Amino acid sequence: MDKQNVYTTSSMKEKGYSSSSHYRIKSVAKESEQVLATQFVQWNIQPLESLCNSKVYLLRVKLNRGGVMSREEKDWLCEAVNSNTYFRTAVPLQGWRFDFYDVLKKYLVNQDGRWTEYYAPDRTSLRSFLCGQINQIVEIPKH
Repeated sequence: MDKQNVYTTSSMKEKGYSSSSHYRIKSVAKESEQVLATQFVQWNIQPLESLCNSKVYLLRVKLNRGGVMSREEKDWLCEAVNSNTYFRTAVPLQGWRFDFYDVLKKYLVNQDGRWTEYYAPDRTSLRSFLCGQINQIVEIPKH
């Protein structure tokens, strides 16, 4: 983590706002390179190349190259992002953080009389992830 800078978005400057999805860890590598993942633990972990056969690694490489996600990949990403307890817009794997903020949309979902925030590639993948009756889904624009 000695070659990384932490950047914050403008929404973090509001009083009392602390959301892990608004922390953007950006590599100091060349700006033209697209970062696959960043290390989010302080101890030594396996090199990123050792994860090259994992689903999350292959999906991030595909998206960085301009590929389009299939329905199965969208459904998997929605479940992976909303099921982990570490990040709101990223998938953790063995100490690495694979961020998918660029392809995720923020939704507010009304279920059982309460509103909950989710991130998903689209409404269809969000509906397949959620259980029970959904009263309303509202997409929140990024900026």
